[in-house]
Amino acid sequence: MPEYYPLLIVGGIIGAISALFIAAYAAVKCRERATPSGRIMSDGQIFRRLAVYAKPYWKSFAFIAVCLVFSISFDVLAPLLIGYISGIVKAQFELSQLFSVVAVYAALLVLSLASTYMQAIVLQRTGQKIISALREDLFRHIESLSHAQLNATPVGKLVTRVTNDTHAISLMFTNVLATLVKNVFVITGVFIAMLCLNYLLTLVVLCFVPFIVLFTVVFRTFSRRAYRKVKDCTTDINAFLSENLSGIKITQAFNREQAKMREFGVRNKKLASAKLQQVFVFGIFRPLVYMLYISSVLFLLYIGGKGYIDGIVILGQPLTSETIVSFYMYITKFFNPIINLAEQFNQLQSALASAEKIFAVMDVAPGVVDSVDAEEVGEIKGDIEFRDVWFAYVGEEWVLKGVSFKVNARQTVAFVGATGSGKTTILSLICRNYDIQKGQILIDGRDIRSIKISSLRRHFGQMLQDVFLFSGTIRSNISLGDDFSDGEIYRVCDYVNASSFISRLDKGLDEEVRERGNNFSAGQRQLLSFARTVIHRPSVMILDEATANIDTQTEVLIQDSLGKMKNIGTMLIVAHRLSTIRNADNIIVLSHGRIVEQGNHAELMRLGGRYYKLYTVQAHRERLASD
Repeated sequence: MPEYYPLLIVGGIIGAISALFIAAYAAVKCRERATPSGRIMSDGQIFRRLAVYAKPYWKSFAFIAVCLVFSISFDVLAPLLIGYISGIVKAQFELSQLFSVVAVYAALLVLSLASTYMQAIVLQRTGQKIISALREDLFRHIESLSHAQLNATPVGKLVTRVTNDTHAISLMFTNVLATLVKNVFVITGVFIAMLCLNYLLTLVVLCFVPFIVLFTVVFRTFSRRAYRKVKDCTTDINAFLSENLSGIKITQAFNREQAKMREFGVRNKKLASAKLQQVFVFGIFRPLVYMLYISSVLFLLYIGGKGYIDGIVILGQPLTSETIVSFYMYITKFFNPIINLAEQFNQLQSALASAEKIFAVMDVAPGVVDSVDAEEVGEIKGDIEFRDVWFAYVGEEWVLKGVSFKVNARQTVAFVGATGSGKTTILSLICRNYDIQKGQILIDGRDIRSIKISSLRRHFGQMLQDVFLFSGTIRSNISLGDDFSDGEIYRVCDYVNASSFISRLDKGLDEEVRERGNNFSAGQRQLLSFARTVIHRPSVMILDEATANIDTQTEVLIQDSLGKMKNIGTMLIVAHRLSTIRNADNIIVLSHGRIVEQGNHAELMRLGGRYYKLYTVQAHRERLASD
């Protein structure tokens, strides 16, 4: 009995470690049940959803599976050949006999390498196609979200989902899954080979399998938590960078660099801490599996060596030196995939955490969608009517309260009122950027909810105060990808007075537009916005503070452009400069979400009400400023 004490001591150590792992696992599960942390998808749900993207490429995966079978043949058969060679060399042998076995060994190696190469090439191509499809679906879904949903989600978070998270899933498809499957095949093949070789020694190895399963399950739980935290911290820091790099000029203007640096430092430390936790989890799992590997080797050498020396025959199978050599190699090939699983699990948990966050975004139902009976519309005249419209961005904090008015086709109507009175909201509702809670909005006598959103917005042209220009060229910003000829673009630029500055540029329409158009003045960006709107031939034009924050000379050009654009279709204007809307056919005055006055400029001035007071105060201020 004392001769087996070393084995009992090793078994006791492994048992004690296992008990600690079980206690830690139970504690984590109790904590998760006591304080649930939001919506968490199971691995099965994630794999089923990812399988939808992989299904069209099943033939490629079948080919990869065939390559896997050939690539693992070397791992399964090589130990047998090495054991056979060891049996040959310890006795008298012919050199040709040794050469023939070595040739078989080399042939298996070449076949395995060729299969691994083909598998890698096909897998990379297939994986990139899958991820491209997922990335496109994600971007398409983000485009379908309503303005309210986009306003509630940091841009950096969405960027992380489309870039970092899809990259993590890409690694899973192009590397992790194939390696996992290969390792499973290797473990299965090696196990069968060991059974055929010697029952007793196989049972010795199997004694360690329950501990491997236990450690893997516990590691999976802790690893998933660690990776989820890393993803959250990465998203947080990306959102912070996206916002603060966009507004870095404000930071510099107010000398707040150090304050922002401190805020960044807090987020950076959180990410570093999360990464360290992830490394800590990984750093425990791999050594533990390696400990099981060393223990199994020690058990093999102890039992096998003792049996060989004592000449023991078990179940009719003698323990020969060839058997021990082969088994030593098999144990290595049995545990190497399991040890590598630590790294593969690392990447797999990263991919699953990323997929969970991607699907969480894709599960957000768009706030504004087409109704079941929505239809396409060809042309619209531009008649617009609000019937007792009530709208709130949040709950029942009403921004519009029973608003009703009518705009006839080709009219110019202006909305006037203090900040927060609901002017911009009205323009957003007409385009169905948001859906109203009560009432009805009609276009040409049809409820806008009966028209497909894409069809509705195609007939609107929007010119906003904060003009957004994309990186590219002037041409690409005006055409927005549509196929317009240079002649059409030049005519439109001339029509809205944008050609006056474009003609002075070295490259004309091919002049580079840097990020957000920061190499152009506010007035130039506004003129480009006008050109972009006019070339798409809208039936209704919306101008929200389009003449604000520009110099007097540019304002003259813009006013001339506006005069021409009135002939295109219905025009809806929001403007704080009341002098710019004197010629409007109808002026609607809003206060606290209600219409308090409406009429043309002359009628409202005669009325002497709110518009009269606003206009006279503003005119007085402009006279003082000019003096």
